[in-house]
Amino acid sequence: MNAPEHHLTAGEERRSLIVLLTVIFLMIAGFGLVIPLLPFFARAFDAPAWQVTLLFSAFSFGQFLGEPFWGRLSDRIGRKPVLIITITAVALSYAALAFAPNILAAFVIRFLTGVFAGNISTLQGAMADITPPDRRAGRMGIMGAAFSAGFTTGPAIGGLLAQPSRGALGFQLPLLVAAGFALASAIAVVAFVRESRPEPSSHRPHRPRIEGLKEAWAHIVIGRILLISFIVVVGFAGIEATYGLWTQARFGWGPRQIGLAFMVIGLLGAFCQGWLSGRLVRRYGEPRTLTGGLVFMGLGLVTQGLSPVWPVAMLGFAVVCIGQSICFPNLTALISRASPPDRQGEMLGLNMSGMALARIGGPVLAGELFSVIAPGAPFAMAALLILPGLYFAGQVRRRVHSVA
Repeated sequence: MNAPEHHLTAGEERRSLIVLLTVIFLMIAGFGLVIPLLPFFARAFDAPAWQVTLLFSAFSFGQFLGEPFWGRLSDRIGRKPVLIITITAVALSYAALAFAPNILAAFVIRFLTGVFAGNISTLQGAMADITPPDRRAGRMGIMGAAFSAGFTTGPAIGGLLAQPSRGALGFQLPLLVAAGFALASAIAVVAFVRESRPEPSSHRPHRPRIEGLKEAWAHIVIGRILLISFIVVVGFAGIEATYGLWTQARFGWGPRQIGLAFMVIGLLGAFCQGWLSGRLVRRYGEPRTLTGGLVFMGLGLVTQGLSPVWPVAMLGFAVVCIGQSICFPNLTALISRASPPDRQGEMLGLNMSGMALARIGGPVLAGELFSVIAPGAPFAMAALLILPGLYFAGQVRRRVHSVA
């Protein structure tokens, strides 16, 4: 496999890593602050369960459109300008959501937020640019730890600041704080991020999105990773969208309890992604670690869905978190290792776009299951979807040796 040329000294690489991780932390802290509050925010407008889940789908539809565009653009003009544009726009969208007059306006704002929040592949590309191929799984784990740290901080702050008794007005302060986190992240990019994109190959002209998708789909590793990401995220997006409603129906929880739960799980995720994931990869390799992560996720989902009391539910949540922490960094690393240097942003963008597509349908399906069958039905759906994910992970294990 071709590797990008690295022109950074060890000290420059370390500084670039610290800056990127700080940007990720600030951005995800704002994102994590908003996510657990959305079901309660929507309920403040008297929205039924299906409209609550549509708030998540609207964001994901925007992300589906934005991810491949921003990823491909970052390959062409650089990571830094794309990050400045997108993160600044996200900050403005959080501020707009704080003053949304009705649920329809909230849908539109969430869609636009998704369009500009489709920059995760750009961050992944920037991380891959400064990391040798044999260290990417570990670095993606560290990146995941920054995500988890953001999710630890954000929900806790959001839960403490939210005042559901005041209706929609009770969510203005946490949403404005989320805007502040995103704005601080954008300022950090302007001040400290150094452009890391490798020079594009002169023989690789711009091409339509469908051509990149065909190339990814035909690849013996990337195509199967895209399938795993899509299948698994359909289930998890459904749980994410209904979790607040489920805990409210099952245990009588509100924003504060949800925020504290996400804080505890975020700490566990930061530990697993920052320390455990890289060590497992070095011992067992990316494909086997990926398979193990999927198994843990399946066990945790079953435990959570069948939990009779909230401590058992939190135990299941923790097992799911461990599985995710050792699974998803390896999906990203496998795509990065299998992609040409000047196609990394595009291929990672396609993966994030596929995950965003899964997040469009997952919440809608979960909302129907929650309302029509039972509050715990989304957990059963997510657990069943782990099975085809394991099948494709087995194919990756058999084929990854052929990637050169």
